[in-house]
Amino acid sequence: MSNESLANLLREERRFAPPADLAAAANVTAEAYEQAKADRLGFWAEQARRLTWAAEPTETLDWSNPPFAKWFADGKLNVAYNCVDRHVENGLGDRVAIHFEGEPGDSRSLTYADLQREVAKAANALTELGVQAGDRVAIYLPMIPEAVVAMLACARIGAPHSVVFGGFSADALATRIQDADARVVITSDGGYRRGKPSALKPAVDEALTRPGTENVRSVLVVRRTGQETAWHEGRDVWWHELVDRQSEQHTPEAFGAEHPLFILYTSGTTGKPKGILHTTGGYLTQVAYTHHAVFDLKPESDVYWCTADVGWVTGHSYIVYGPLANGATEVLYEGTPDTPHQGRWWEIVQKYGVTIFYTAPTAIRACMKWGDDIPAKFDLSSLRVLGSVGEPINPEAWVWYRRNIGADRTPVVDTWWQTETGGIMISPLPGVTETKPGSAQVPLPGIAATVVDDEAREVPDGAGGYLVLTEPWPSMLRTIWGDDQRYLDTYWARFGPGQSATGVAWRYFAGDGAKKDDDGDIWLLGRVDDVMLVSGHNISTTEVESALVSHPKVAEAAVVGATDPQTTQAICAFVILRGSASESEGLVEELRAHVAKALGPIAKPKRILPVAELPKTRSGKIMRRLLRDVAENRALGDVTTLTDSSVMELIQSKLPTASED
Repeated sequence: MSNESLANLLREERRFAPPADLAAAANVTAEAYEQAKADRLGFWAEQARRLTWAAEPTETLDWSNPPFAKWFADGKLNVAYNCVDRHVENGLGDRVAIHFEGEPGDSRSLTYADLQREVAKAANALTELGVQAGDRVAIYLPMIPEAVVAMLACARIGAPHSVVFGGFSADALATRIQDADARVVITSDGGYRRGKPSALKPAVDEALTRPGTENVRSVLVVRRTGQETAWHEGRDVWWHELVDRQSEQHTPEAFGAEHPLFILYTSGTTGKPKGILHTTGGYLTQVAYTHHAVFDLKPESDVYWCTADVGWVTGHSYIVYGPLANGATEVLYEGTPDTPHQGRWWEIVQKYGVTIFYTAPTAIRACMKWGDDIPAKFDLSSLRVLGSVGEPINPEAWVWYRRNIGADRTPVVDTWWQTETGGIMISPLPGVTETKPGSAQVPLPGIAATVVDDEAREVPDGAGGYLVLTEPWPSMLRTIWGDDQRYLDTYWARFGPGQSATGVAWRYFAGDGAKKDDDGDIWLLGRVDDVMLVSGHNISTTEVESALVSHPKVAEAAVVGATDPQTTQAICAFVILRGSASESEGLVEELRAHVAKALGPIAKPKRILPVAELPKTRSGKIMRRLLRDVAENRALGDVTTLTDSSVMELIQSKLPTASED
């Protein structure tokens, strides 16, 4: 989007000032910025009091061996107790914790008392299987309540879990089992996806034939679909046979705040996945605080829904640990937004009276493509806060989201954070921030983030560069599992350590490009790998995508850079047209001219391919590395994580008709 177009949009929308019904909370939250600025560690120590500690911490941060941080290190607590038991003890046992909605239409609701019983039984079952504190447990499940129960049961007994997204292949699962040296795998016969059962157990069986998985002694299997399931006697055990017969009583043990809580693997395009290690006290403090502050949570009345999968960090932090630590009521949905019909999400919002809705820009753009008339059929008046997560959201999608889902009255919090950061780091706050479409805007209280140039110098307002974090934060990753050197090399070597006014400064490089606008607000530009070098100019794929989507005929776009002998890289775009638009003669040139007008001639794509669909994972993320393979005429990489691998065949078939200069 050009600066002129954005300015017009902001004027039209009056810059989305905080709505009056959230103003009551504004003073308290606004004061947090000043409190954190004056005493950052004191601020986080106060947030830690949101939790129930078996031993109160006396030290907030140990930064004596940077960049290896320890938060609240002398404190002890149990995460599952904080997420479940204490709410029951406080008289909230009858409050619904989870409204589960299965894709086929089955549903059930678990109160906090129900959840306490189920977690206790699962913890007893894991103990019977020989799992002890420190043992790793791999979890490979669909979006069903047992996934949440399994994670909490592991936390209850101090066994770090490694949740593996249910769409990953047997090879990807095996790699994660090997690296974590998991002793138990929790899976299911399958789950429902796009109208039919999808098997999971076969991938586990195949993974456990790989070298390095020999230490797995048990596979605990949830019966979800009723599919025929191969069985390995002596290793496999049904969840309903083992867990259901366990005692509902279990005494949680307190663990040190730096006890490992989970390992979550990031899947890079090449090389061994990185096992991101998160520990207990600091992580839970930050996800509880941010879930409360960013969404202006009122747990006694809100119904919260995050559409992520528990296999990703968003599911860990903002489906399981943050919401449940806050005693929230939430929705857990198994399926996709278009199954069995394209209004499925809005049907669920209407059914449960969802008040806070948190989803990904990719999903928002898909809903845009389906048309404004679909959400208009449902009563969405219960919604009061909308959230965006996962990638930079283009302003056009932001505005559509607020207008068509939020009825022009609901604030949008556009959040930036990562698997590595553990919790939300940059976001506007409802009731406080005058929001801007497409900008994550300002670091949260207690977070120190800025944009620097190649020499690690902070850039002035109006300039761009690299997003860095300049102070440790409670939910930060502690290391890469089993590889401290890779942790140092990957996250801390690019911009540090260096000298500052107060001594040696360490700068965590997030891997994202960003810019500051004239107000000093932060705009994310995507991964630096997605910044293209075209004739000596750095051009963000996100900005080109946003320019394309601002055209009335384009619903969604993905842009990649392809090697070019003349310009270093050439801009290649793949676009999905809106339902009413046709692939007419001259369309490609029309779109190229539109981008040139919005961003300048240097940003005009060399190639634009209209396609029926983009390659997406089951979590909704676009697999741009596969599009780079197509653009550079390479053999395709691994497509096993795609929702529909045939999409790539359709895209490749379009290549002969590509428009090139």
